[in-house]
Amino acid sequence: MIKPLLKALFGCFLLVASSQSILYAQQLLTIDDAVFIGLENNYGIQISRNVAEQAGNNYSYGLYNFLPSVSLSTARSEQVSDSEFIAGGEARSTSGARSSNTNAAVNLSWTLFDGFRMFAAYDQLGMLRDISDQELRLNMELLVANISFAYYNIIRINEQLKILENNLDVSQERIEIEETKVDLGSGSEYDLLQARTDLNADRAAYIRERNRLSEAKIYLNELLARQPDTTFDITDEINVNRDLAREELYHKIITENTELALARMQKDLTGLEVRQIRGERYPEISLTSGYSFNRSENDGGFIRFNETTGFSVGISARVAIFDGANITRRIQNARINHRNAELSIEMQKLRLESDFEAVYRAYLNAIELVDLEEENFSIAEETLDIALERFRLGSISSLEFREAQRTFLQAENRLINTKYDAKVAETELLQLSGELRMLFIN
Repeated sequence: MIKPLLKALFGCFLLVASSQSILYAQQLLTIDDAVFIGLENNYGIQISRNVAEQAGNNYSYGLYNFLPSVSLSTARSEQVSDSEFIAGGEARSTSGARSSNTNAAVNLSWTLFDGFRMFAAYDQLGMLRDISDQELRLNMELLVANISFAYYNIIRINEQLKILENNLDVSQERIEIEETKVDLGSGSEYDLLQARTDLNADRAAYIRERNRLSEAKIYLNELLARQPDTTFDITDEINVNRDLAREELYHKIITENTELALARMQKDLTGLEVRQIRGERYPEISLTSGYSFNRSENDGGFIRFNETTGFSVGISARVAIFDGANITRRIQNARINHRNAELSIEMQKLRLESDFEAVYRAYLNAIELVDLEEENFSIAEETLDIALERFRLGSISSLEFREAQRTFLQAENRLINTKYDAKVAETELLQLSGELRMLFIN
């Protein structure tokens, strides 16, 4: 009694150990985990974050336009020379006379008024920072959408693999039935060979689908910035949200869509460009100030030593009287750019409305098709069960059974593809309305 008990316990231990090793070998990757990893590691997102950080730095230190600039300069020179000169009617000469000059200065320059251009420039830096932040959000939204498409595509391929695997079992059972019929003398060698040919075709389809799964996982790992051979497992269900409200989504597209927000920011940026150019028509007033020190020594000159120090201050004004109407031309072009930006907003809005209508119709059709294909799948499954039983009894031919098998396979494939299409349409709607950002990014 003890030995069998020990063997049973040892077998349970091996079973638990093997199940744990499988669990750790294949990490379960949920859609939330995939999005989190992608947003954290994706190289494109990291580059976009760096660009946004640069724009933030430019705005943080953009107050330099309002502040004075201070510079310090210093120099010293040495010279050895021979000279001849007349002093008091008497000719004199020196040989190897040394002379030196030392000077230092602190200078300040401050633009007091430049036609409000410095204010427009600072606002422009702030707008460029906001645009960079918005572009980062857009890139994150696109990445989340691509990760979602890749993730649910893997689920779809996994389900199709299960379908093909079940189909292989049915094809194998068909061969066993044909072999039994041949042994009993009620079957034909032709039907048996045809069954084996169909089994090989089913195996080839399974291998091709398995290769598609490997490619899909490699692509998802690329989006997540992971090694291509990183292994993982995924959930096995595509859950479609059937309650997306049209009016609510449309309102959010107008108010929350990232691309439309970027177009509005670009329009505001062109308005700041007009302000900057217009400011060139105003006078520019600058303050300059400084403190200087200068010392010179000359062994062979008339003046042997000289040292000066002093403080200076000045104010200057400059105004453009005539520049060949260049400012007027630039203002006109900037205003044209502003009008083009307004037209771009309307064009972008129309494109989004068109995309929304098309995707929402696709979403509704996909939901309707899911219900229809689920019904077709149930019918095809029941039909295959009946066909298999009749095939065992010999009341239908091998070709008729194969046709029922093919119909069932097609029904399963249509159902999983329709669920995937519905999920893609749902994701696109959430992306257009900005809801995708709310779900995963904020």
